Amino acid sequence: MSFTYATLKTAIQDYTDNAESTFVSNLALFIKEGEERILKNVQLSLFRKNSSGSTTASNKYLNIPSDFLSPLSLSVVNSSSNEFLEYKDVNFVQTFTPNPATTGTPRYYSLFDVSNFILAPTPDATYTAELHYNYRPASLTAGADSGTTWLSDNAPNAMLYGSLVEAYPFMKGDPDLLNTYNQRFSEAIVSLKNFGEAKEVTDDYTTGMITKPKQ
Repeated sequence: MSFTYATLKTAIQDYTDNAESTFVSNLALFIKEGEERILKNVQLSLFRKNSSGSTTASNKYLNIPSDFLSPLSLSVVNSSSNEFLEYKDVNFVQTFTPNPATTGTPRYYSLFDVSNFILAPTPDATYTAELHYNYRPASLTAGADSGTTWLSDNAPNAMLYGSLVEAYPFMKGDPDLLNTYNQRFSEAIVSLKNFGEAKEVTDDYTTGMITKPKQ
């Protein structure tokens, strides 16, 4: 089973038995929130990428990509070698260099807001920054009704029950049914995690990262 955008919208309406116009107009929102719920519960290797940018001397902020979801690593190139920064709570980073005029090679970073990392100490020069991160793939709602995504093809139950979990509070629906959908969403997440882990092991064998010991 898999969902197109159209068939998922139909399934949500069928499960909720709701064709009210305000509810229907919010179907895209429920689906997007369901996708976000999935992505925050499961980190799959196929949703990872690298991005390069530059720090600015005397500027403690570094822009993050628009599709950023969560960091895996951040490094700066210093004298032709990569210096990996340590991720810390934002309060630690701000306390480490309370005076932004204190500069040096960055050692720590944290999320400051939806658009920026904060670095400590404040960069003393322009450095090439390399970010490895989990990204937010394009939403099913961004395409045509006939369109699909990796999640709608490979995690249809997570997409359906994640969307229903988001839709039911809007409807002020039956709490017992909402609990059931939460449980089924949790089960779908476990299956997706298992699928992702199995795929990663298979890929490691395919690429030769895992080898059988000599007999």
